[in-house]
Amino acid sequence: MANTSDIRKGLCIKYNNDIYKIVEFLHVKPGKGPAFVRTKLKSVTTGKVIDNTFSAGHKIEDVRVETRSYQFLYAEGETYHFMNTDDYNQIALQKNNLDSPELIKEGEVVTIIFNAEDNMPLSVEMPASVVLEVTHTEPGVKGNTATNATKPATVETGARINVPLFINEGDRIKIDTSNGSYQERAKE
Repeated sequence: MANTSDIRKGLCIKYNNDIYKIVEFLHVKPGKGPAFVRTKLKSVTTGKVIDNTFSAGHKIEDVRVETRSYQFLYAEGETYHFMNTDDYNQIALQKNNLDSPELIKEGEVVTIIFNAEDNMPLSVEMPASVVLEVTHTEPGVKGNTATNATKPATVETGARINVPLFINEGDRIKIDTSNGSYQERAKE
């Protein structure tokens, strides 16, 4: 058993007869009244995200987890296939287990979280950012670098990202996997 002071991003807990992963949290100490922790929880079985508030000192049941590195092989409909980089065993996971499936490309190494008790895969953690090539976007116009205007672009995985006006087809860009936003042009 843990309590609210042990809450951190990525912690897996049992809550409402399901296993949830903490996506965001904020410790709040108002001037009047008791402290509490505001959290955003993502179900590892359904992918549903809920908001919840725990009062300070509340007991939470944490789930012991193990992390292993896996390489993404290919997608087949809603099923994504991964290979363990240590022993080459393969597993198949459903699309809802992935945080941002539209940003994963073949050969990408991800971290898969397993429940240590029954060895069931709980969720897939992407790297903080990925570098992808822009396959389609409107051409950039010289001098369009000073404004904050953006345009839609399609990357090699098929995802649509808003990028600055100076990005052209063939450019490689760095994308934040937590929210799917453009970060910067990739350095060659």
